[in-house]
Amino acid sequence: MYTAHPDRYAEMPYRRTGRSGLKLPALSLGLWHNFGPDRPVETQRATLRRAFDLGVTHFDLANNYGPPPGSAESALGEALKADFAPYRDELVISTKAGYLMWPGPYGEWGSRKYLLSSLDQSLSRMGLEYVDIFYSHRPDPKTPLEETMGALHTAVQQGKALYVGVSNYSAEQTREAARILAELGTPLLIHQPRYSMLDRRPETGGLLHALDELQVGSIAYSPLEQGLLTGRYLNGIPQDSRAASDSPFLNSDAVTEELVGKLRALNEIAGSRGQSLAQLALAWVLRQGRVTSALVGASSPQQLEDSVAAIGNLDFGADELARIDKIVQG
Repeated sequence: MYTAHPDRYAEMPYRRTGRSGLKLPALSLGLWHNFGPDRPVETQRATLRRAFDLGVTHFDLANNYGPPPGSAESALGEALKADFAPYRDELVISTKAGYLMWPGPYGEWGSRKYLLSSLDQSLSRMGLEYVDIFYSHRPDPKTPLEETMGALHTAVQQGKALYVGVSNYSAEQTREAARILAELGTPLLIHQPRYSMLDRRPETGGLLHALDELQVGSIAYSPLEQGLLTGRYLNGIPQDSRAASDSPFLNSDAVTEELVGKLRALNEIAGSRGQSLAQLALAWVLRQGRVTSALVGASSPQQLEDSVAAIGNLDFGADELARIDKIVQG
């Protein structure tokens, strides 16, 4: 029987999410591609246990995570039952709905029917009565935003979610979503954008500025840019890497000589800080406190430990930030 480490809260910093009372760990565990039937169950459970022992109290999912879709939630449900039943009130568990989940006109996007049906299915797979955060995973161009946000509000009213969030929304869409939710009486808690040293769109598109104004939290996904910022590509494309596979998220064409040169230069900065490239990338996302938490994936407890070690040095000098900007943008 798993017993959580008694000092699990000793090192991990926790950041308040916007103007809410909810605090998230600086690093959260995303169960995107490493929790499904093609991965050893014991490795999955060992990773979750190690995460909690290190103070990672937030597990982030979506209805379509796996593969196949739904399997990540099912895997977490088994782990919750086996290991975490006594610790449910110490965990923040989030899920999302928005991408294709089942055939027909009601199996994706942002209708009330889809979102609330999906949440019921997610709760069933995880064996939970509620999730802590329920997200609209992407904006629906053909469904009124009032309907999508109304469904999130209903989830809270039904007691099936404590808080609500959005993901992949633009700054303008986020402002409007926040306005609608405020009128309904369910505040927008958090936004989950893609954000990394190599992907600055939340900055350039005004999203971070909007979140600051709205006092809404943020949790960055892909802070390691699909593995590009882990150091695996410093000498080209490894045969067993994502870029060498048929992954739709990263292909070999993206790993150019110019990019590899940038990665090597960033790795030199990481070394001068006593960090790996991955740790540098995570620390950069978390700099200045504008981002509440950074989402990391992990295929093993050891990989998770390497990511969590980033919290040991989250401070940057102005010269370091300028060097990083010059490398990335130059």
